[in-house]
Amino acid sequence: MPPIKRRTFLKGTGAAAAVATLPSVLQNNPSAQSKPNVVFILADDMGYGDVSYLNENSKIATPNIDRIGQEGRFFTDAHSPSALCTPTRYGILTGRYCWRTRITRSVCWGYSKHLIEPQRMTVASLLKSQGYNTACIGKWHLGMDMQTRVGGVIQDAHAIVDTRAYKADIDWSAPILNGPTSVGFDHFYGISASLDMYPYIWIEDDRFVGECSTTQDLLFITRDYKPERYSDNTGPAHEDFVAEEVMPTITQKTVDWISQQDKTTPFFMCMSLTAPHIPIVPSLAYRGLSELGPYGDFCIEVDDSVGRVLDALEASGLSDDTLVIFTADNGCAPYIGVEEMNEKGHFPSYVYRGYKSDIFEGGHRIPFLARWPNQIEAGSSSNETICLTDLLKTCAAMNGVDVPSSAGEDSYNILPALVGSSSSTPIREATISTAGNGAFSVRQGRWKLELTGSTGGYGNISQEEVAAQGLPPVQLYDLENDIGETNNLYAEYPDVISRLTSLLESYRESGRSTRL
Repeated sequence: MPPIKRRTFLKGTGAAAAVATLPSVLQNNPSAQSKPNVVFILADDMGYGDVSYLNENSKIATPNIDRIGQEGRFFTDAHSPSALCTPTRYGILTGRYCWRTRITRSVCWGYSKHLIEPQRMTVASLLKSQGYNTACIGKWHLGMDMQTRVGGVIQDAHAIVDTRAYKADIDWSAPILNGPTSVGFDHFYGISASLDMYPYIWIEDDRFVGECSTTQDLLFITRDYKPERYSDNTGPAHEDFVAEEVMPTITQKTVDWISQQDKTTPFFMCMSLTAPHIPIVPSLAYRGLSELGPYGDFCIEVDDSVGRVLDALEASGLSDDTLVIFTADNGCAPYIGVEEMNEKGHFPSYVYRGYKSDIFEGGHRIPFLARWPNQIEAGSSSNETICLTDLLKTCAAMNGVDVPSSAGEDSYNILPALVGSSSSTPIREATISTAGNGAFSVRQGRWKLELTGSTGGYGNISQEEVAAQGLPPVQLYDLENDIGETNNLYAEYPDVISRLTSLLESYRESGRSTRL
């Protein structure tokens, strides 16, 4: 494994600087916009070690993502609330852990009904209430209610709808209900779920762009490689829908929308990428650019998309008033050829154990880089433990408003950590992340408790392997001394296990992990 990159970290930043922090900062900088724009770029299945700014031994060049770190700050201890797509995306927009909903494991699928509850505050609805223009471009993956030709929306039980194989007789001309435009986004252009899930058709706002008149199957690793274990995933598709054109379309639509904005109205752009998630389909211009093959090429395309967004902000004169965040929804997927990349000296999970879906750090420790000229110190870093659920209250603090007790139950204001305010106490009391099968981990300070249960909820370790190896249902790691999670201390610190288990139970019973 490559050595951990040595940097000088800021001290932990505390919650003392709360809602009033930003206004005081802005008063000291009269040229700054009072309501900063927010561009949130979310990569799909991109590992911490895939970013060259975070991994000095990375075999993938990411100069545009690196630029965000060079001109801003990166976090070494940022986490997604889940090691899978849907639950992380729910947490980002609502500031609430997804295991409080019907999706306690796995994900939504192409035809899944809406997951974000009606009337629930989201980052988009919060910022819209503050006068922002709001848009989401790309992958949604949070369910939406599609109407059928027989009339009405899909009524099947969630257990049936929330499966990959589900199909319905969709009325392609009917409006979509309870989608992105129902939860605060003025504009949406994207797809209903992941790129490997039908229906393969673009959606604009609350309408399908055309109709599905043919079929195709995008469930594969690359065009040349589909594992035998993958079942047929043939489903409805628009005749002009081409997987290789999805990333370029997302990028162009994002750049076009940003270019339409001006300095008189703040905006929130959620750019939700479909890469480097499978199918790994880099567009023609990027093929062969990486020594790691299609996956590396796809990551380079992600980086170029980021660069085009940064250039669009510059060209519009919006950079100085815009907070740009680049992050990922979970770690790199283990089935895309990580062993071969390891042999070439590239480690997508960096020094961390595990991958997407895992309970281990590689499943949910993610890249997180933020740039905000005149507010975030260029070339700085922080070892503050943060979570993607923190976006809601951070955006509220940036606008000097409070979040009601009925919203953002698991969201903390990390604005102090972003702008470099120093404190001796951590912002978050603890951070919960879940494996793909719903197993819980609890992180507090140096300690990480993993409750994998009797069914072996490790993630990518099968139940058969768990039984064969006699792996314990409880794991406790001291991340300060064992970042690779190799020495399970569960038998040595029963008091720590008891304390963290009780804390998790209190979060579950109270319905929140933040204090009122």
